[in-house]
Amino acid sequence: MPSQHLVEQHRLQAALRGPAVALRYKRHGLYHDLTWADYRDLALACAAALIAVDIQPGDRVGVFSENRLEWLLADMGILTAGAVNVTPHAPLAARQVQYELADSGVRWLFVSNAEQRDKIAQVADHLPDLRGVVVFDRAAATSEYPCWEAFLAQGRHHLPAVRAELTRREAQLTADSLATIMYTSGTTGHPKGVMLTHGNLLSNVQAVLAVSPRRPGDVVLSWLPYSHIYARTVDHYSSLLSVAVTYLAESPEVLVQNLAEVQPTHMNSVPRFYEKVHALAAHADPAVTAKRLQAIFGPRIEFLSSGGAPLPLAVAEAYRDAGLLVLQGYGLTETSPVISFNTKEHCKLESVGRPIPGVEVRIAEDGEVLTRGPHVMKGYWKKPLETSQALREGWFHTGDLGRLDADGYLYITGRKKDLLVLSNGKKVVPSYLEGLLVADPCIDQAVIYGEGRNFLTALLVPNWDHVRATLGTNCPAGPAPVLAQHPVIYELLAERVDNALADVGSWEQVRKFVVLPEPFSQANEEMTVTMKLRRAVVFARHAEELEQLYHENGTST
Repeated sequence: MPSQHLVEQHRLQAALRGPAVALRYKRHGLYHDLTWADYRDLALACAAALIAVDIQPGDRVGVFSENRLEWLLADMGILTAGAVNVTPHAPLAARQVQYELADSGVRWLFVSNAEQRDKIAQVADHLPDLRGVVVFDRAAATSEYPCWEAFLAQGRHHLPAVRAELTRREAQLTADSLATIMYTSGTTGHPKGVMLTHGNLLSNVQAVLAVSPRRPGDVVLSWLPYSHIYARTVDHYSSLLSVAVTYLAESPEVLVQNLAEVQPTHMNSVPRFYEKVHALAAHADPAVTAKRLQAIFGPRIEFLSSGGAPLPLAVAEAYRDAGLLVLQGYGLTETSPVISFNTKEHCKLESVGRPIPGVEVRIAEDGEVLTRGPHVMKGYWKKPLETSQALREGWFHTGDLGRLDADGYLYITGRKKDLLVLSNGKKVVPSYLEGLLVADPCIDQAVIYGEGRNFLTALLVPNWDHVRATLGTNCPAGPAPVLAQHPVIYELLAERVDNALADVGSWEQVRKFVVLPEPFSQANEEMTVTMKLRRAVVFARHAEELEQLYHENGTST
């Protein structure tokens, strides 16, 4: 019989594969193994310690940390105790974390290091439900914030006395039991707490592995943040049903180095990563580009997965031409997340694949993608109105526009809210045009603007290395802020923009643009943790420059 919840699946996997390696993680320059038996024992110790501090079934417990081994152990410990994991993104500021922890009523919290500990200390007076904080890093522990090792030691001490209680709590869990509250980072406004059940998450893993199974000898390199649903499901929880070994990357900054060390067979990522690696490897000779990409990803890669944002077709084609298959999928936090996925056997690069088993998809009259099935969330935490708006007659309204072809492949054509309408009534899908622009090696990032205007403008971030290489001796000297103002740079990019948009309609042409010296970033709150653009933030930040484009040379809307 299939497992009903994640705790049961973790226990069964540990019993079945005991001494086999579950995870490999790097500490002090060396990779270390964690067996399934030890994984289970550490999760039990964590759960016992939570029971000892009076965490009850259904209580919310938070993990505020970058990816690391302890994140996974704490998550399984929280679930084993029958509690609900709340997972703020590590880059969040203190006030942002305060909102999520207070809104969800978190009673206990795990943090990674001194930086995250200090964020919590700043807002602790505004968290009346929070009763304890544990720090993963021993050096960052204090008398008020004890360390992870001490917390586990307490759990081991109490474990004999609470084993019967742990068994009872596991028996009470069902597929409908709440497992996590994940706050959507959101492109505007306050985030909403998405309630996902054990059944949501487990059914999604089972369906993904049914169409893309793992085999003995497979190696997964995991680097996307576990605080986001994508990695949480397809890396973390997938391991509970898989024979693959999961390696934990050290950080995004050394991911290319970790690729060389691990030489994985599979890796899940976001389009921004594939774009940056392609730009790093790009050469005038496609054969050289192909060799460079192959060298970066290693000889064992079977395929790469992409999700979290649209993958520009030109980028997917460049990888395919290099002998590397990047398979695009589609989903949202509210859908656990996978709705559809391309596979090696059934793939159309420009699509996001076919719906996975058990997942229904249909297209509404206005073009919105709707989905129904066991993957759809329980609702938004303490937001019944928003829940009723998103879930209607059993169908979740994604907010994305799309179409299904005759073979059942899903194509995402844009966001309902991002759809631009020009002053002449013409409609524009900005993400499509942005994908065409960033396919040019001289353009690193692009944002289309023009709602209610009579023509389109854009914000462009150049790939400065490629700009300098393209211009050669004609490239002006100076740092990026100086170059961004230089007419030679503008002329080059104007030519590139015209070429990239040569095949689109006249109303979809970008007539003017602003050159920005630095990329959009999470640190500036311009992008979400999955590298989706926060358009409202970006437009507000550059409102004056954009407005000026519509008034230059006497031109205005």
